[in-house]
Amino acid sequence: MSRLTPVPARQTTVSGEGSVIAYLVLVHRYPEQFKRLFRAIHDPDNHYLIHVDKNSGPALEADIREFLSAYPNAAVLESKKALWGGYSLVDAELRGMEKLLEMGKDWSFFINLSGQDFPLMTQKRIRAFLAQNRGREFIRVLDQARMRPDTMGRVLKHVVELKGRIVDTLATRLFLDGATPYIGTQWKIVSRTFCDFVCHDPSVERYKAFYRNTFIADEGFFQTVMMNTSTHGEVINDDKRMIDWIPDGDIKLRPRTFVASDAMQLTTGQDLFARKFDATEDSEILDLLEAHLRTQDVANVDEAPSAPAPRLLVGA
Repeated sequence: MSRLTPVPARQTTVSGEGSVIAYLVLVHRYPEQFKRLFRAIHDPDNHYLIHVDKNSGPALEADIREFLSAYPNAAVLESKKALWGGYSLVDAELRGMEKLLEMGKDWSFFINLSGQDFPLMTQKRIRAFLAQNRGREFIRVLDQARMRPDTMGRVLKHVVELKGRIVDTLATRLFLDGATPYIGTQWKIVSRTFCDFVCHDPSVERYKAFYRNTFIADEGFFQTVMMNTSTHGEVINDDKRMIDWIPDGDIKLRPRTFVASDAMQLTTGQDLFARKFDATEDSEILDLLEAHLRTQDVANVDEAPSAPAPRLLVGA
């Protein structure tokens, strides 16, 4: 079992050498906004893999493929339909991790993003942060039964993805024998070691089989595997994303769309990324963030942002 442990805050200048990143970006709309994101996170040393939701149609994927053709360190993952709340989102991440493992042996860190995310730091600063935090996994994680008992129905009800929707079979079941369920968010910065383990180790197969029939599996599968196994680094309860969660109906929260008036908050914190943004509602905030990144580049800012202490200690 794993335990989240405190990490002392520190801020030093650390070279990003050896901290190559493998990015997986999940896209389902707004190709022009995705292109702005890609340019903002692109570094010739990193690896980039893009998954375009097959529900979005062939024109979107064709547009993105044409754009990425100019970048030899970028590729497009085989497109499959992705359904909010379904295991198909976990499947996209697992397929993405596996493909990125094949694309290069030099990367050490995996970061997943959506097409509506945006970086708050340059790649130079992000890689310096990762170099400073080698051997750590950044992922939000809570003991689900103890801290979020209201969500236990997600794992104890047997559901299936059928014809583009989640169907509750009305059957219930016990959780995996000898394991504890955990919950968090979909977003993470995890090690190559963990990616290889979760994709290929036979001991993970029972978690894949179980979570295939759970609701919102992408917010619990990776946390549960990590916290019930030992092949990973020190777990830090932080995904390094600035997200303003607001209610969306009775069963979930959703990220508020950031606008230009949020610029000060976004550019003065220690998070590496933020979500979400919608250029059709407010494109000025993206202009401001791009200018913020250019300022860091011109000033040659390379110090790593402080490593946070976990926001909640979770025993296992």
